[in-house]
Order: sequence, then C-alpha cells, then structure tokens
Amino acid sequence: MPQFDLDSIDRLLSTTKAVRRRLDLTRPVPRDVVADCIRLGCYAPNASNAQEWFWVVVDDADQRRKVAQIYRDVLVPRVSQMLDAKLAMGDEAGARISRSILYLADCMHEVPVLVIPCYDVGSALHRYKTMIPEPGPLGLSTHMDSGMFASIIPAVWSFQLALRSRGLGSALTTAHQLAHLAMAEVLGIPSSWFQVALIPVAYTKGDDFAPSPRRPVDEIIIWNRAEGVR
Repeated sequence: MPQFDLDSIDRLLSTTKAVRRRLDLTRPVPRDVVADCIRLGCYAPNASNAQEWFWVVVDDADQRRKVAQIYRDVLVPRVSQMLDAKLAMGDEAGARISRSILYLADCMHEVPVLVIPCYDVGSALHRYKTMIPEPGPLGLSTHMDSGMFASIIPAVWSFQLALRSRGLGSALTTAHQLAHLAMAEVLGIPSSWFQVALIPVAYTKGDDFAPSPRRPVDEIIIWNRAEGVR
C-alpha cells in the first residue's frame, strides 16, 4: 500500500481554494518556485501524453498592469451588476464573493505573478484532423472541446495544489477570455493557443485556511443510473 501521509494530503485537498483577499501583494515570488510548481503540474495525465500546453508567466510590472487592465475592463461591469442583484435579493453570502472578486480585480496588477496556462489547439487539431466531427462551443468539435479541457485542467489544478503546499495562494479566473484577442496581443500569444485561465499567484497572509462549505456527498452521488433526478 502506498505510504502517504493522508492527513496532510486531505488537508491540502480540502483547503486549496480561490484566494483573493489574502494574497500577499508585497512579497516577491521567486521564478524557480513558480517553475517548480508548473513542473509538478505537468505530471498530470493528458490526451496521448501530447503535453500540448504552454504556460505564460507574467512577472514584469508593466506587463502585469496591462494584463490587469484587460481583466478589469471585462470583469468589473459584469460583477458589479451581479453584486447589485445579489444585494437586492438579500444574498449576503453571494455578495461577499462578488466583493472579493472585485477586490482581486482592483489589485490584480499588484499580484507578483500572473500565470496564463494555454492549450495548443493548432497542434491538437493537426493530430486529430481525421476524427473531428461537428463544431462545439469553442469552434472545435464537441469531442475536442472536452478533450482539450480534460488535457489541461488536471495540470492546472495540480499546479495550484503545488503552490498551496509551498505557502502560496492562487485563484483560477476566466473572465479575460472575453478579451482574449487583446490579451494575446499584449502577451504575444499565438492565435492557435486557447487561454485556459488567468491565475494570480502570491504567497498568502497566514496559512489557517479551513475547508469551504460543501453539500453532503450523499446528495451528489448517483449510483449506476440518474433516474428521477431533477
């Protein structure tokens, strides 16, 4: 039987979360730490072990300002509207999350490192060109859409777990995809790469993270057949 410290692993898995307000904006993050976490993330399984990913890491202050502005431009109007709606409904828990998102947007340029994991769609299309059926929501095929995310999201999450184990926090954001062309221009990202996420990375203020509330597992497991589920 594998010799793992299950208590430590369970704590890592249950307390790695989206960190926004507790990112330390003043402490530098060494490049070798980021690179090591990406290295560990890339052990994740992926289609055909093709490893069709690239990780754009932004630590230059001027570049971070440009990236953050693009993110703010697309996110703030939408989340501000959502915040107003949540407040009108009396949804304080939801409003708290929206405020946290807006806080991160406001200080995104101050986060020491921004990571944009990308999937090389062009390479994948070339490999699978004989088995591409109807277009999916991303302009690929429905099979390619799911295959793409299945081939990089595990690596992204492993990267975030590696960060957490080293005292760093992160948050997987995707709003920048609404302005992916502007982001590509600023960062020189080829048009054939899909920008999967924008992940702010920083050391955290403290390490006393607790598991977030979750539904009981018995409420979400369906054994064998989803019949009568609404």
